[in-house]
Amino acid sequence: MSVKEFPEECWELVFRFLGYGPDLESLSMVCKQFLSITNRFQFSLTVYDPTIPLLPQLFLRFPRLKILDFSHFNGHHEGLLHQISQSGLDLDLLNLSNQRTLPVDGLRELGSKMRTLRVLICSNIGFLRDSHLVVMAYCFPFLEELDISFPLDSQASDFGVERLSSLLENLRKINISGNYFITDKSLLSLCQNCLSLEEISFFTCYKITQLGIASAIHLRPGLNSISFNIEKKRIHGPGLTPSPIDVDFIDSFRCLKRLTAIDLSNSVISDEFLFAVAEGGGLLLKKLILQDCCNCTFSGISYVISKCQSVQCLDLRKIDFLTDQCIRELSTFLLSLTSINLSGCCQLTNSTFFILTRSCPLLSEIKMERTYLGVDGEEDSMKNFVVNLKVKKVYLGDNVLLSDANLIKFTSVSPGLQLLDLTGCEGVSGECIVEVLKRCREIRHLNLAYTGMKVFDIDFDVFQLEVLNLSGSRIEDEALSIISRRCSGLILLDIQSCWHVTPKGVKEVVENCRTLKELNLKNCWLVSDEFVAWVEFSRPSLRTIATPSDVGAF
Repeated sequence: MSVKEFPEECWELVFRFLGYGPDLESLSMVCKQFLSITNRFQFSLTVYDPTIPLLPQLFLRFPRLKILDFSHFNGHHEGLLHQISQSGLDLDLLNLSNQRTLPVDGLRELGSKMRTLRVLICSNIGFLRDSHLVVMAYCFPFLEELDISFPLDSQASDFGVERLSSLLENLRKINISGNYFITDKSLLSLCQNCLSLEEISFFTCYKITQLGIASAIHLRPGLNSISFNIEKKRIHGPGLTPSPIDVDFIDSFRCLKRLTAIDLSNSVISDEFLFAVAEGGGLLLKKLILQDCCNCTFSGISYVISKCQSVQCLDLRKIDFLTDQCIRELSTFLLSLTSINLSGCCQLTNSTFFILTRSCPLLSEIKMERTYLGVDGEEDSMKNFVVNLKVKKVYLGDNVLLSDANLIKFTSVSPGLQLLDLTGCEGVSGECIVEVLKRCREIRHLNLAYTGMKVFDIDFDVFQLEVLNLSGSRIEDEALSIISRRCSGLILLDIQSCWHVTPKGVKEVVENCRTLKELNLKNCWLVSDEFVAWVEFSRPSLRTIATPSDVGAF
């Protein structure tokens, strides 16, 4: 039976089984029939400025698009939203973040055609007012998720939030962070009117009080995720202490029996507060973020983790009293842990890395940036090493003491790595990176930015490598030539601020890496505007980021 005779429904099942990754891209080039089928599996589209003229064709080509992301687009949205409203698409999510203002007329037109839009993201909008909130609610009455966080100039008030909450009965998740005029009234109206509300975020809303938060929790004890910060004022000097945490506020957290996630980043908390969180969330808590919190002790952190042993994501960034011994004690309760962030914990040494990989069988992601990695601890003898194939992502940026020998040890216990970030680790050599790539044959994402890397002498193919960041390094054309031949599967190459790179080396990459989709040439002073124009002409599908005008002669 030929390809054409095999029913398309069966091909769809086969492609669905393969998943939605790069495999489908290669299949789409086999024949027109495969291209047509794989187009149906394209559900998400991120729009950049050069994409705009192609939108009508793209909407026809991908009829099942559910997600449109305009957060990287710098132009006017009114005409675009008109195109979307006429496209016949049935969108699930629309992202209009990072824009100067909201296209109100465009939203009204889109709302008349796509009232069932489920998710609207409008974060970092230049100007946000109450009328915008009312338009959102009227146009998309079935919204389940709304993000209006951190507008540059917020005029949104309790009036707008109250009107919005009264119209969005299905709202499950909302982020109102950074809207500094709103008060307890907004929080209470959301918890009172939105009967399905499960998740709420309100960072840097400092007119919302502890009493208001406690009252909102009593109105909506079924919340499963809450994110906020209790205003943090670092107080220095003898006899000065932070303002006390209200007892009713602490007690309210014992009511959150369904709590699965809490983010208290940059807050003044206490051990008593952590005890209440543990007694409320208990076995259900899966995400605990205490980044840069102060006024608590290891006793409070240990208690909440011992009581909430289902925690999968743990963020203890900048908790500077943590030591290797603390991590050793915590690790006995972290059997469900999949991701941990210990960046900025300046007392942690190599021992912590080995403790985690040995004691946490499900651990997939480790972040230990700006720590004391590179210093041997008690756990560094080979008898304590246990290989953990589950570890896929490791972020070790800005560890200035990290050496080749340390990195070889780390990658020896986590040979299944898919992402390795070594940003700013100047003690790591090119020879060591080659050895790491030999040991970890699944690495897809490698970040060597600002490492001083110069040599990249690989004598074997690294087809699986998709993202390579060499920005700020000292590589030259010879290294690019090797990369173009050995890393032909690259999708993104970042050589921003690589001052020794010339058009000769870049041309080899463009010609040999046919899967390349993004190339960052910013501040490559020896690469001219004319050469960038040649790249864009010869590879129109390649997104090239370059510094205009301030470049040398080609």
